[in-house]
Amino acid sequence: MNRIPWWAVGSATAAPVVLGVGLTLAQSRQPSGYDPIRDTISALASHGAADRWVMTSALAGLGVCHIITAAGLRPARASGRMVFAGGGVATVMVAVFAQPAHGSSRAHTAAATVALTALAVWPLFAARRGLGAPLLTRPVSAAASVVLLGLVTWFAADLHGGLRGLAERVAVGAEALWPLAVVITTRRAGSVDIGRPRPKAVRAGS
Repeated sequence: MNRIPWWAVGSATAAPVVLGVGLTLAQSRQPSGYDPIRDTISALASHGAADRWVMTSALAGLGVCHIITAAGLRPARASGRMVFAGGGVATVMVAVFAQPAHGSSRAHTAAATVALTALAVWPLFAARRGLGAPLLTRPVSAAASVVLLGLVTWFAADLHGGLRGLAERVAVGAEALWPLAVVITTRRAGSVDIGRPRPKAVRAGS
């Protein structure tokens, strides 16, 4: 029950690929005024973007990948998998509730906030004891969440600055890569034994 299936490895691998390809293609189709350092990922999928379907599809695909990976990450605690899947659903909602050509959208902002936060804190909720999953141990998972939340905070702090595009890309990229690292290392470590009760030592003379 604790083994990570092949399809979860596939979805975890696909997530950063879908994100990277989507960003590259979407950025290449924008006018010369678009600046990836300054402008956000959401601007590529907004109603005013050129060929907005490219980034919209990439965001939806990224969210679906997260949901599938969460379903297959069996060695992790159920609460962490639920938070992770919730981040995936919120990512799909980011694509659904696209930004308008001018101004902002409350639904889009709310979905983006939930997605970024959930995908940053899920390692902390997923942590459990067990030597077979080095990146799911509590100290490592807590450190990962601190770093991911730090990146999200950087993006939030520079939301109206000149580096918001860079900050968002670093945060979203890290949140897409961490599940892949967890899946690969846990699978290689033999996660089948995680969560299985260990036999109690037999006392002498009993």
